[in-house]
Amino acid sequence: MATKKAAVKSETKSNEISTAKIQFAFPAPEAKKVSLAGVFNNWDPLANPMKKDKKGVWEVTVNLKPGRYEYRFFVDEKWEKDPSCTECVPNDFGSMNCVKIVA
Repeated sequence: MATKKAAVKSETKSNEISTAKIQFAFPAPEAKKVSLAGVFNNWDPLANPMKKDKKGVWEVTVNLKPGRYEYRFFVDEKWEKDPSCTECVPNDFGSMNCVKIVA
């Protein structure tokens, strides 16, 4: 019986999808508060607050599974596009969401 349990446990582990640590950055030395929101946190601007480094770049790292994610930055109560993003798609509010592909 113990052998069956061990086999089930190892099978479950091999089927788990690993996550990758994805870093997001937003240059805004004058900003007072910046956060990251997207499909990975139900667009909650409070879920992923960012920290500003000495150069004025706000950063946060998020664990994401492989897939396609739309996101934006919430900067001092306003939605902003990622200036380094190369792929964007229109959203329902007349602006653009950025797209991050995690391999």
